[in-house]
Amino acid sequence: MDPARREFVVESQVEPVRIDRYLAEVFPELSRSRIQRLIRDRWVTVDGEGVRNNFVPAQGARISVTLPPAEPTAIVPEDIPLDILYEDDEMLVVNKAADMVVHPARGNRTGTLVNALLHHCGELPTLGGEGRPGIVHRL
Repeated sequence: MDPARREFVVESQVEPVRIDRYLAEVFPELSRSRIQRLIRDRWVTVDGEGVRNNFVPAQGARISVTLPPAEPTAIVPEDIPLDILYEDDEMLVVNKAADMVVHPARGNRTGTLVNALLHHCGELPTLGGEGRPGIVHRL
């Protein structure tokens, strides 16, 4: 069996419980909002069918939960034009375009200010952590 996939059968319940709450008890390491996203994105099935967060599984129902692979976290440098107002060895001041996203995130992995800065500078300090490098202040 794939290590990212777990299957189990619902045993007797004292009181019927919504599937998101039931899975929160089964997977205490996952937040309830993460579980709800897994259900919404069809990573959770009951007897082979996708369900909604408010579904109440019956005794004997077979639940399958697949944890999707993690999204890549590496930030790729991109040759995006920058409006640089000032630059020296310690600081770079950029006039960021209004529609440009600052940090890569879910749904915006490319085309961000950080992608452009990595191309321009070669590397950025990791003051904000690996996922939020280099940006200290926005004025």
